[in-house]
This record gives sequence, structure tokens and C-alpha cells, in this order.
Amino acid sequence: MTPTTRFRFSKKRIDALPIPANGRAEYRDLATPGLVLRVTSNRAMSFSLFRRVNGRPVRCTLGAYPAVTVEQAQRRARELSGEIVKGIDPRSARRKARAEPTLAVLFTHWMETHAKPRKKTWAADQRQYDAYLKPWAGRRLSDIRKADIAALQSKIAEEKGRYIANKVLSLLRAMFNRAADIGFSGGNPTTGIKKYPEEKRDRFLHGEELRAFFMALADEPNENLRDYFLFSLLTGVRKSNAMAARWEQIDHATGLWRIPETKSGQPVVVPLVAPVLQLLRSRQEAANGNPWVFPSHGKTGHIVEPKSAWKRIIERAGLSDVRPHDLRRSLGSWMAMTQASLPTIGRMLGHTQPSTTAIYARLAVDPVREAAEKATAAMLAAGGRNLLTAEKGGG
Repeated sequence: MTPTTRFRFSKKRIDALPIPANGRAEYRDLATPGLVLRVTSNRAMSFSLFRRVNGRPVRCTLGAYPAVTVEQAQRRARELSGEIVKGIDPRSARRKARAEPTLAVLFTHWMETHAKPRKKTWAADQRQYDAYLKPWAGRRLSDIRKADIAALQSKIAEEKGRYIANKVLSLLRAMFNRAADIGFSGGNPTTGIKKYPEEKRDRFLHGEELRAFFMALADEPNENLRDYFLFSLLTGVRKSNAMAARWEQIDHATGLWRIPETKSGQPVVVPLVAPVLQLLRSRQEAANGNPWVFPSHGKTGHIVEPKSAWKRIIERAGLSDVRPHDLRRSLGSWMAMTQASLPTIGRMLGHTQPSTTAIYARLAVDPVREAAEKATAAMLAAGGRNLLTAEKGGG
């Protein structure tokens, strides 16, 4: 390389360089040892660093000009030269970075080895990933910084609420806790990021609201969904269990419904009160052998997320800020108002808190049923209408 190929790099000098008729030309920066600019006959220009590591020549590509500016190339060349002085081969670091797993790989590992085998609510993890984390799917794990996660958490909280923001943070934290399984040696970037404080929801249907709710429910044209919401209210079970109820799980003789698996992963036996048993007998007579208590034509065979029906019932009732899960909370609240003990309420709702599980286990079914009978009778009385004995219409 002749002396004329060496000059102090600047944008003005580089833009004025001639394009070689064939092959390529190389130029060295007088201000940055080892920084080289290659110019090809097809007008492509790129920066690289040429140094020796342990006596062996090493060339590291820094990027194409002008996407990489002169200043950026000079800064990166000095950084890499500093690593080389310490005996570090920058190419090894780059190879390691390329081999580092992405967030998509970590999420797949999380789902296949932990979420699906161990969590009944694994589908919620999938929804949260698809909605909020998928834009980061191709990012290397070490490129996901604490500041990135804090910014994402803030954005979700502002747009979707604190509850969802906390759920996404919990998912990321749990995923990174298992990142070592797939060869990631970095830390967990969620460390130190706190969840937002959440207000505990205590919404339930009061007396006048129950009256309006029962009237709106009686006018619901879809009998299947009307019965489903009434069943949910009078049993207090989670919506996933109510929607997937099967006739084989229900024993009319003992008045018990055995749910084989709940959110906790454990079976639960639910005492069925008289109005519910009446509702179920009527439905089973018309089931024509269908195994589902609340069937549907969808691929699951049973109803799934009846949001539109819920919306029209609540609007017809003139209620606000009422969600399907509030039906479950309503039974628990009315049991409390009719003097049921907290352990009895927990037993009816299938709670499994460590501090109360032992007490629930010692409770017999009959006291629980008696307490539920009182609560459901009070709710039906407050509603001012017996939906089960009234003539069904519009179904």
C-alpha cells in the first residue's frame, strides 16, 4: 500500500475518493491505527479494523459507509483495539453474540418446558407474549436492557392498565429465570423493577343490582348463555370450569359436581344448591346425549368467552363496571352477608391458600351446601324473581 493511500479520514475526503475501475482500493486512517476503508468498483465502501491478536492478523468488519459514519467507525475501532490489547479476539465475542439465544427461543423454551406442562393458564402467557413481547422476538437476550423493560411496563400500564403491565413483567421475569437452561449466562434484566400497586377488586352485585340483573337475564334470547350466567352466579366457580362443565362430572343423587382440575391443578367438589340442580335437570333432559352442560358449535364443543352476550345483558340491566368474574365474587359476598364463616366461603369457592387449606379440608360438604343455600336464596329474593320457575321465553 503506497503512502498516498493514507490520510486522515473525514466525510469530505472520503466522498471525493475515486472509484477503482476494477477490483478494490484500500485506504488507512492516519488518526486511528488499524482503521481501513475499502472501496470497490461497484461504489461500495466499508470500514474494517486490521490488527494482530497474539501475533495473528485479524480483520473485523465495522460496517458500510455512509450508514456507519467516520466518527462511529473511528470510535468502534478504538474500542476493539482496546480489547485486542487485552488479548481478546473481537471475532470470538461476535461469534458468541450471534450464537446467543433470542427472546423467541427463550419463550419457546418457557412454554414447552414449564408453562404447558405445569400451568393451567399457559394460554394467558401466549396471549401476553403475542400482544406485548413479540416485537422483541428477534432480539438477543443480552440486548434486552432493564431500561427497555421499565419503558415497556410504563407504556402497557398507561394503555392497558397496571394489572396487565404487572402480568407482562412477571412473565418476563419468570422466563429470564430459566434463561440459563438454554445457555444464557447474563443476568435477569427485570431485577429491581417493581410491580405497580394494584387495587383489589371487590365489585359484586348488590340487592337492587341483582334485581336488574335477573330481569335482564330473563330477557336474554339465548337460553344456553342465560343458563350459563345463572349457573356461574349460583355456583361461584371460575368461568373456565363453568364453560367446560360435563354431565359426567355431575352427580344428581348427591348434588355434587366434581371438577377434575381447577386453576390450582387440583380437583374440587362443588356442592350444588337446589336451584342449580333444578336448572341442570331441565338442561340434561334436553341435552340429547351432548356431553357438555353448555354446548356450542365451536371446535371446543362448549361455549367460550361469551363476551357479546354478557355485554348486552349488562347494558339491558343498566349496570356498569361489572365483569363475569364478579358473579363469583357475588356468591362469596352474599355468603359472608348471610353469616357464613370465611373457611366455609373458601371451601365453596375452591380457594387453596396455605393458611386456610387445612381448615377447608376438615369441613364437611353439608355445612357448605347449607351456607350456599342461604346465600343463593338471599340473592334470588333480592332479585325479586325466580328465573328457574318462570316461564322461559325467547329461547
